[in-house]
Amino acid sequence: MKRTQYIIWPVALLLLTTISGCDFIAGVFKGGVYVGVFLVLIVIAIIIWLVSRTKR
Repeated sequence: MKRTQYIIWPVALLLLTTISGCDFIAGVFKGGVYVGVFLVLIVIAIIIWLVSRTKR
């Protein structure tokens, strides 16, 4: 096995034993919601910026 695999397996086992499945999935979805909102705000800001540049 590669050296990084020696580090990844204990960390993965620790996470699997300390975090229940529902808590982990809930955390992933909360993170996904925040990333989605952030990306939508960036797209809206870029559209507003482009529209304001074309009016000049």
